[in-house]
Amino acid sequence: MAIASINPTTGETLKTFTPLTDAEIAAKLDNAERAFSTYRQTNFAQRGEWLNNAAKILETNKQQYAEIMTLEMGKPINSAIAEVEKCALVCRYYAEHAAQFLADVAIATDASHSYVRYQPLGIILAVMPWNFPLWQVFRFAAPALMAGNVGLLKHASNVPQSALAIEAVLLEAGFPPGVFQTLLVGADRVANLLKDPRVKAATLTGSEAAGQSLASIASHELKKTVLELGGSDPFIVLKSADLELAASTAVTARMLNNGQSCIAAKRFIVEEAIADAFTELLVQKFQALKVGDPLLPETNIGPLATPQMLTDLHKQVQLSIQQGCKVLLGGEPLSDRAGNFYPPTILTNIPPTSVAYDEELFGPVAALFRVPNLDMAIKIANDTSFGLGASVWTNDLQEQERAIAEIEAGAVFVNGMVKSDPRMPFGGVKRSGYGRELGLHGIQEFVNIKTVWVK
Repeated sequence: MAIASINPTTGETLKTFTPLTDAEIAAKLDNAERAFSTYRQTNFAQRGEWLNNAAKILETNKQQYAEIMTLEMGKPINSAIAEVEKCALVCRYYAEHAAQFLADVAIATDASHSYVRYQPLGIILAVMPWNFPLWQVFRFAAPALMAGNVGLLKHASNVPQSALAIEAVLLEAGFPPGVFQTLLVGADRVANLLKDPRVKAATLTGSEAAGQSLASIASHELKKTVLELGGSDPFIVLKSADLELAASTAVTARMLNNGQSCIAAKRFIVEEAIADAFTELLVQKFQALKVGDPLLPETNIGPLATPQMLTDLHKQVQLSIQQGCKVLLGGEPLSDRAGNFYPPTILTNIPPTSVAYDEELFGPVAALFRVPNLDMAIKIANDTSFGLGASVWTNDLQEQERAIAEIEAGAVFVNGMVKSDPRMPFGGVKRSGYGRELGLHGIQEFVNIKTVWVK
């Protein structure tokens, strides 16, 4: 089965690639093992120099890398440029802070000298999704490489040019050959890769099913994993909130990346007292969005990444309507053009038995709830199998504290949009996965935390 870049705006096949053979995969593993034996001996200053070089390359060529992403998976070009810039940011962050994060930590015991030392594990397998083709990879690669590990990337099969570009950036930056390699292979090759004794751990960002499959194999092999899976993030708006700011942010939070983001706000839970005003604002702002060619800077929403994504999303919307949801806006694929386009859509009157109540809608579709108070808002927010992020809008300090304490999620943002930040740990609870990326906690996921005791 060929691996291909297919433009979701036009349906045109841009480029095809032949998947690696077993012999080629074996050679990549050999290269990675050899590279680790010497790379692990490099110091933080040298690794940081290479990572800073990568940041410069990304920024210098950000338009080029942004266009690759836009052509492969349809994200608006302005969003794609911002993604490249964020990749440069995470590179610089870990280049600056890794030595501090992984420094020996002295601990007083009955020994003459005792401490904790952080050491690299070896080859880390990264199984990454298509929705943020560069960012998802660099947020893994920057801390993993600074820790002294080496990486093998199995990227989504619809973004092969993005995958190859990442390897090329790191090579050009000065990282030795074999330290980071892209494997153009299908999902059916992941199991054998993970079973190879040279691969020490794995990280995956993707669907629940993908996470379950990888975790099952890794548990049998007794290898550590970090999983960042789906999300159905609540966006709670209470009566003391700045409604204009909340509504404007709600649009960005739902429509970023054409709505295809795990941490996108998906369920809008609004207090009854201000529900009419908020709904009117949200509808107006959704109607003002421009859907079209993602290469044009004025476009707000491009196509969904694949025809299957379009089909699946529309099935969820139609089933939700049959189950009692009401359509305030949108609800039908755009048939007046080529490509995988779905319009900004708002569903309301959401029954607890409907798809829109408890499934992740991966596209530009918002589920709008009305609630009498914060008690019910928190109840609905937690009434999901997911627990990635949450956003709450209130200027009441007691309400803020209750939301922070009681919402079941890996992140709670008060009066702001959920987003990842290199300085803060990122990850979820429940069926949104486990482990953390980014920040101090992210770089310490794939290291041997070694106890040293000297008498």
